[in-house]
Amino acid sequence: MMGRGVLGTVTEVAADHYTVKTAAGDLYTVHFSVNTRMLKGGAQRRGQAEGELPATPPEPIKPADIKVGDAIAANGEIDAAAKSIGAIVIFQIDPERAKQMREMQANYGKTWLMGKVTAVNELTISLQGGPDNASHTFVADENTTFRKRREPITLADIQVGDMVRVDGALKDGTFTASAVADMGVPPQGGMQPRGSEPAPPPQ
Repeated sequence: MMGRGVLGTVTEVAADHYTVKTAAGDLYTVHFSVNTRMLKGGAQRRGQAEGELPATPPEPIKPADIKVGDAIAANGEIDAAAKSIGAIVIFQIDPERAKQMREMQANYGKTWLMGKVTAVNELTISLQGGPDNASHTFVADENTTFRKRREPITLADIQVGDMVRVDGALKDGTFTASAVADMGVPPQGGMQPRGSEPAPPPQ
């Protein structure tokens, strides 16, 4: 599960919702309507940044095309207490891609972070995002590289409200960044970059 998305395996199909089981074993109800976009596929380039469109456009599908046992990722507004989501977009994912995504989710906070910057305090940056949509912090050091749309930037260019992708590692309980990609401020009213579908680390 991500902050505004759910990834899981379909266990039930109904006329207006799916029940999915997440990697953590939680059951979520994914509600959909005629306004929900249903998509399949869309090959992603290796090293592609979060929020970039797939190299191969996804294909529209119908609700009936999603079966029990399929892996899906749903983006929309989550009701954590009710364990439900009103889906804006539902992606049907191939099994291999779903496996990669689960592995990436398991490594969140260990080898990578992603979220919206909430505070910058000298070398420590706080952000909100990830599977729990919670607050996380990372530190930069002399070896950390920063970029924005492939252009080199500095720590001073990171602003509160920016969406960032961070690669690094835990050192003595602190996440130390090796590379920070600033994707700018996400568009208002649109979906956030695909935190629910983590891309492979940059090559």
